[in-house]
Amino acid sequence: MSLSSRSLAFVAELVQKRSGIVVSEDKDYLVVSRLTPIARDHGHKDVDGLVEDLRRRRNHTLETRIVEAMTTNETTFYRDVHPFRTLQTKLIPELIEARKKERTLSLWSAAASTGQEIYTLAIMLREHFSELRGWKVTLHASDLSAEVITKARTGRYAQHEVNRGLPAAMLLKYFTKDDQHWQLKQEIRSMVTFREVNLISRWPHDYPKFDLVLLRNVLIYFDEATKIDILKRLERHMAPHGILMLGAAETTMGLDETYERVLADTTSYYRLAASRQESPHGHGSRPRLQVAG
Repeated sequence: MSLSSRSLAFVAELVQKRSGIVVSEDKDYLVVSRLTPIARDHGHKDVDGLVEDLRRRRNHTLETRIVEAMTTNETTFYRDVHPFRTLQTKLIPELIEARKKERTLSLWSAAASTGQEIYTLAIMLREHFSELRGWKVTLHASDLSAEVITKARTGRYAQHEVNRGLPAAMLLKYFTKDDQHWQLKQEIRSMVTFREVNLISRWPHDYPKFDLVLLRNVLIYFDEATKIDILKRLERHMAPHGILMLGAAETTMGLDETYERVLADTTSYYRLAASRQESPHGHGSRPRLQVAG
């Protein structure tokens, strides 16, 4: 099914304005596949008809549905494996040491999609860090799409979703079978607060300073100016010793020199440069971070 250049331009402008995501000209096939079901729901035979209808009568609800359909919601439990291994063996222990006086820990999955990433983190904390019992641990998860946030809150996943990355032992320990789906237990779901947040719009004013931010496989969808803006705003939400994890194909280099890249085994992560940091207890500056072995 074809798509006119006029319709593609309209969709691209709408999506970038509302989400910051860039839809390039070679993504016409993606626009057709994602929006054809919406077009048919509204009585149109193709996406061109849907777009022409929107040109005549702007419809905020329909526009929101289109933008949400065009966002990529690819996620799995323990996605890419190595970052979670590094979190478990190195980074979470370091954060616990840094925060042992305050006994608080704040973590944010900033593009949580249907919840697998933040729930992986919650399971990891429950499974491997019993010393956090009695701490104030807050796990925040957000996404642009209200639809995927609603799904994430339920913690209910189809068989193919739990098959992707979730170890069998963790499935049996933290999920219960519910007809053709698997239901995450309330003890894990209750650890996470989900909110609808658009990264290019205003962020919640009550978000804390985060010890860990997962912003993985998100920046690649934005243009350079939007990447710079998000990274700059994120600085204000990072604890001095905070850790930022991006996707394997993403970097802060050439965008924001406030962050320093650290390599641990095969995993890269970022911290605020030493000149911008204070000690975890607010006294003096930290020594410059070294590349880990």
